[in-house]
Amino acid sequence: MGNISKDINSTFTNSKVKALINIIYTANWINSKQNEFFKPFGISPQQFNILRILRGAAKPIKVQTIKERMIERAPNATRLMDKLYAKHLIDRLPCPDDRRVVHITITDEGLKLLTAIDKDLKEDLLENLTTTEANQLSSLLDKIR
Repeated sequence: MGNISKDINSTFTNSKVKALINIIYTANWINSKQNEFFKPFGISPQQFNILRILRGAAKPIKVQTIKERMIERAPNATRLMDKLYAKHLIDRLPCPDDRRVVHITITDEGLKLLTAIDKDLKEDLLENLTTTEANQLSSLLDKIR
């Protein structure tokens, strides 16, 4: 198991500073693991998030709605969607009532990719936690925000 003090060879002025550094360090660790996992699929974790949002919506939705639902509120969401569109994983549908609005939908190819990812996706990043500990961690992170 990890120990933030040993992992970064540092001491901390108090427990709250240690906790904050630990959250940042762990977030970067998770991000690195996710990038490594999604690389063979040719997408980023943010693009995966967009595809999951679209699959869950079960109907075309506005770009703004996707941005609001994203885990990581990326200012480059439009660019991420451009890349998904170029890979034929999503489609853009112009709104008949308002030319400024574009609806996004996941393609069959995008759904197939998600199915392939779902087969390999594991929750092993949290394997050292019990269900009770995972619930406690989630509650504590909610409390911070």
